[in-house]
Amino acid sequence: MKSPPFDHETARELIRTATPDRVLRLIAKTHPADIALLFKNLDPNEVRRLFDVLSSVRRVAKTLKELPPDELPDILAMIEDDKVARVIARADPDDAVTIIDSLAEERRERVLALVDPERRERVQRLIGYPEGTVGRIMTTEFLALLPKTTAQGAIDKIRERGELETFFYLYVVDEAGKLIGVVPIRNLVITAPDRTLDEIMIADPIRAEVSIDQEEAARLVSKYDLLLVGMITVDDVIDVIADETTEDMYKMAGVGIKERAFSPLRESAARRVPWLGFNMLWAFAAASVISAFEHTIGAVPSLAIFMPIIAGQAGNAGIQTATVVVRSMALGEISSSNLFQLLRKEWGLGLIKGTIFGSVLGIVAWLWKGNPTLGLVAGLAMFLNMLVAATGGVLVPTALRKLGFDPATVAGVFDTMLTDFMGFLIFLGLGTLLIRYLT
Repeated sequence: MKSPPFDHETARELIRTATPDRVLRLIAKTHPADIALLFKNLDPNEVRRLFDVLSSVRRVAKTLKELPPDELPDILAMIEDDKVARVIARADPDDAVTIIDSLAEERRERVLALVDPERRERVQRLIGYPEGTVGRIMTTEFLALLPKTTAQGAIDKIRERGELETFFYLYVVDEAGKLIGVVPIRNLVITAPDRTLDEIMIADPIRAEVSIDQEEAARLVSKYDLLLVGMITVDDVIDVIADETTEDMYKMAGVGIKERAFSPLRESAARRVPWLGFNMLWAFAAASVISAFEHTIGAVPSLAIFMPIIAGQAGNAGIQTATVVVRSMALGEISSSNLFQLLRKEWGLGLIKGTIFGSVLGIVAWLWKGNPTLGLVAGLAMFLNMLVAATGGVLVPTALRKLGFDPATVAGVFDTMLTDFMGFLIFLGLGTLLIRYLT
């Protein structure tokens, strides 16, 4: 039987009015992601009360990690330094890094000074890795055994070690501590007790250096269907994929990657206005094309009616292509060896879209203005601009990547401006060539 949904309002009321034991009984079997939602709309005293309840059962670190990145600093600001330090001391190292990163800079050293030296050194080692790398999100708590350990001996070690954050593999290391293989726990359980780990391990496992980008590590997990890559746990991989996808989506829209719906007005303006200013500069380039054909537009005013349609429709098509290409690049699906294959496929789509929308626009222009030549010019311009959109949607992101720019950030504006510029140039150029048939 499916359990009823967690009632957050009832839980909040208990936090405000009930004893810690009653609150604990209510949330004892609740997932940290649901508990995290309880912090919303609580005053500072109530936040501290919930924090204390979660601390008593060592669930506060996992719950805090489920908070949105812009909310976690506000919650931590309400909690005393010694309590935050105790959470960091008990948390998995990667979760501890998330909490420390969310503290105000002036608090970090103060809070870390309250953590026992051994744990502090371990966490500081992770913090020392650059943001966005594997080292920053990995956990250092794992079980590594020598290759001649028997299956039964390994099981005994697991019992001695107790709970680990995520436990699907044993890591097999040589005398120098170098990783030489992994043993899935399932294999360990079903094998003969006297078999050694080097007999049942998967040799030369896929691994990621601590300095590589976390997005690349997440791509390895996705590609090879792994439960773990080295010591990066599945929950962290999911977070990375979500964060990177959100970041690329925000970048393509010209919005700050940390902006939320209710970010402060000044902060949102500071992130969006420069992008719009860049767009406006490019818009002047398209305007210069129109200016060059003032005489043609003056002679055939009807041309002005169809210019936005030709530019806008192709711009949308270009954004479609660029979005697919940027995502495929992020997943490692595009290389120099298959670039032309992708280009041919998008040209095929451009031919289909150009034929459909070019024909529709041509017929509408002809019947609306009663001039078949106008219909031909409009339809042909739409057709050709769809091919421009297909080409730009592929080549602009790949060229930006080759030049060292992030295609997610600027591919959209370049594609739009390319289709605007070329759409106006093609349409008004054809109109100028055939002006005697249009007037």
